[in-house]
Amino acid sequence: VDGPNASHITPTALDRWSNRLEDLFAGRPYDMYDAALSDTASNFPVDMQPFKDMIEGMRMDLRKSRYKNFDELYLYCYYVAGTVGLMSVPVMGIAPDSKASAESVYSAALALGIANQLTNILRDVGEDSRRGRVYLPQDELAHAGLSDDDVFEGRVTDKWRTFMKGQITRARMFFDEAEKGIYELNSASRWPVLASLLLY
Repeated sequence: VDGPNASHITPTALDRWSNRLEDLFAGRPYDMYDAALSDTASNFPVDMQPFKDMIEGMRMDLRKSRYKNFDELYLYCYYVAGTVGLMSVPVMGIAPDSKASAESVYSAALALGIANQLTNILRDVGEDSRRGRVYLPQDELAHAGLSDDDVFEGRVTDKWRTFMKGQITRARMFFDEAEKGIYELNSASRWPVLASLLLY
């Protein structure tokens, strides 16, 4: 949990968001922001679960600052970013002439969220370390002969470069997976998604 409003994101605030989520999906928005989402939910086949999962990701961020392995990190990335892809597909729409399964389009959207979050993590290693957080898989750091101390002290060594190249390669694999689904979206939705993939 970071950003300018991080200090306001507390377990109590997340409980409140969770309750408001239930209300707005039931057509009882609290404010204009809720009203916008409530309107979206009433006009598109948006599922509430990814929104709940995103809140769970914020809860995870409040109690966890290390990830033992990539499985743990993947789950975090799903909660805080993969969910965005799942939220977006119903609004963007699948092209009427698409021969792809809905499942494959949603999988590609999920992959884009994961890729973006992995990129955030790699970009923000220094910033996160100053907040006492390491979002890199602990087992992979150890396998590379690295530790949290290397992260906190900003040691850029050959071992670090090799480790980071591996992390970048994995993020690119998710971007490659995401790209497969872009051309299955409605034509008006493709360019914004492609731009996010290319520019991230």
